[in-house]
Amino acid sequence: MTHASLRRSIAPAAALTLAFTALLGPAAAGAAAAASPAGQAAVRPTASDRDVVAGLERYAHPLRTAEPGGPAGDLAAFATMTRGASIVGFGEASHGSKEVFTVKDRLFRQLVQREGFSAYAMEISWSAATRLNTYLLTGKGDVRQIMREEFQDGYSLLNTEELAQLFDWMREYNRTGSHKIRVVGMDFSDADPEQYERILTWAEGNEPALAPELRRHYAALRALPTGVAARMAAYNALPLAERKAIAKDAEAAYQLLSKAGKQDPRVLQEARVISHMATEYTVDWSDPAQAKAASRHRDRTMAETAVWWQRQTGERIVVSAHNGHVSYESAVPEYYPVTMGADLRELAGRDYLAVGTSFYGGDYRAKTATGESGTYSVGPAAPGSNEYTLDKVRHRDFYVDLRAAGRNPAVKSWLDTERPTFVVPGRYPNDPTPPLALGRAFDVVVHLHHVRASVAVPPQPK
Repeated sequence: MTHASLRRSIAPAAALTLAFTALLGPAAAGAAAAASPAGQAAVRPTASDRDVVAGLERYAHPLRTAEPGGPAGDLAAFATMTRGASIVGFGEASHGSKEVFTVKDRLFRQLVQREGFSAYAMEISWSAATRLNTYLLTGKGDVRQIMREEFQDGYSLLNTEELAQLFDWMREYNRTGSHKIRVVGMDFSDADPEQYERILTWAEGNEPALAPELRRHYAALRALPTGVAARMAAYNALPLAERKAIAKDAEAAYQLLSKAGKQDPRVLQEARVISHMATEYTVDWSDPAQAKAASRHRDRTMAETAVWWQRQTGERIVVSAHNGHVSYESAVPEYYPVTMGADLRELAGRDYLAVGTSFYGGDYRAKTATGESGTYSVGPAAPGSNEYTLDKVRHRDFYVDLRAAGRNPAVKSWLDTERPTFVVPGRYPNDPTPPLALGRAFDVVVHLHHVRASVAVPPQPK
């Protein structure tokens, strides 16, 4: 959730919301807010700092590795921390760092195998997830080709080998596993032609009188080009009045289906997603008030989609998104007034658990305002930041239950105090260190000492 929306290829000024990104807006070039190693060496920990580190160490569980696979004995405590939660938010401090995704992969596998979780919800479109699920359940298609085709434009930072590795594992698990696992698309910046066809096919078979009107309401959307990037660009290029008319039609189609004598929850959900998408394309992203309202609407809609899936299936779900989405509090409320995590807590109560990730320093992939991808560095964490203190814990990589650690008065005071925190956007340049109180944002934190840039899926051979 950055507010540099590379999915909107119209103008850099409209770049106030990536299709999936982090939290911060444009910043002065070079604003990385990280101290030099020499500067850090000059800072001596105080007695209270030592008390905080000692308190954290009491509840910290070392990670054997951030890579998935192999023995999982070091993850038993993590599984215990999630007991009682039907929705677990897995945050990422960066959308472009390898170990952030591989450790989430490792933890997800543990929850599937040990705790019976059945879905991995992501900041991707509903239709992209539907296509991925065909692969996960049947093996049809090539997952990397699906990713190349679906993870374009603002979603392109997700087109990585780390996620391909996760999808491959999910496919293998579904061959013989005790239950089937799926991907859930929480986002709504795109809908492919098959999404409309599924709705129309259902209507023709169950409420045929509605089919002609639904076709009329969806005519303009169905006329958009095939291909994610081309479709989104063509949609953006339409005059605002035309986009508003499309949004009115999409909402009318949803209302028709919601009031029909026969109803199908999944068909209604597909129509609801289309209506949300059409509404989003009417936003003037250069208007701060509209951008803020749209960001608020997006977080709420993603939360509602995750809760919808969990209640429809009765099964447990992991919600994977940027830290800025899964957290209970926003690091930049001027752009993101209420987070998806806050909405999930409101909708699901204590059935929702927020897990954040953090790292001391390393590399990440991001995009510039003009759309080019690059690899950039952040850190080492500056004295006074949350990551600087977390990295003093004796384990290189670890996870810690902040609820338990907060029973220590010194740790609780530290957790409840806002400090600079790495919240790395999907765009560059950026300012990745807004203030955040970890204890008010997350229930559990997974800390990594060093991260590398994620690895892009290679282009299709010619």
